[in-house]
Amino acid sequence: MEFLRGSWSRCWTGLGASADNHAICERLIAAYGESQRKYHTLQHLGECLTLFEAQRHHAGEPHEVEIALWFHDAIYQVRAGDNELRSADWAADALRAGGVAAERIERVRQHVLATRHAALPVGPDQALLVDIDLSILGAEPVRFDEYEHQVRAEYRWVPDFMFRPKRREILTEFLQRDPIYTTAALREKLEAQARANLTRSLVKLSP
Repeated sequence: MEFLRGSWSRCWTGLGASADNHAICERLIAAYGESQRKYHTLQHLGECLTLFEAQRHHAGEPHEVEIALWFHDAIYQVRAGDNELRSADWAADALRAGGVAAERIERVRQHVLATRHAALPVGPDQALLVDIDLSILGAEPVRFDEYEHQVRAEYRWVPDFMFRPKRREILTEFLQRDPIYTTAALREKLEAQARANLTRSLVKLSP
C-alpha cells in the first residue's frame, strides 16, 4: 500500500495538481477493493504500476501515463458497458478540480478510454499504457491461469454455454493481433508468453 500511495503522490504532484490528493487516492483504493471485483482489483492496479515503474523511461509524459493507470479501472461494474467512459470522466473531473492544464486532462482522458481496446492506441504513451494493461496476457502460466479464474468469477452469473464462446471470441481477437504488444520493450518481454497462454486457454475453452 505504501508503494501505491507513493505512486499516486508522485503523478498527482507531477501533473501540477494543487487540490488535496489524499482523499482521491483513498477513494480509488476503496473502488479497486469493491466486492464485485475479482480481477480488476488492487492486485491488477499494483501489477500495472509495478511494470510501469520499470518502463517509465519509455514514456514521454510519465505522470500522465501513471495517473491514467490509476483511473483506467476506477469504475468497474460487470454488467455495465461504459466503465471506461465513466472512469475517464472521473479522471477528468478530479484533474480539473486540481487545476491541471486542459491539454493534460484530455490526454489522460483519452489514455483511459484507450483501455477499451476497441482500436489501436494513438502515440507512444498511449501504446505503453495499453500494453501494460494487457501485460497479464504475457504473465507466467500460474498467474495467467489465476487471471482466467478471476475473470470467470467476475462473470459467475453468466452460464457456461454463454461465457465460453464469448471468452473464446475475446481471446481469439487478442491472439490475432500482430503484434499483441505495440511497444518494442514489452513485445520482447511478453509477446511469446502471451501467445502461448492464449493458445492454451483457447484449447481449454474449446467445445
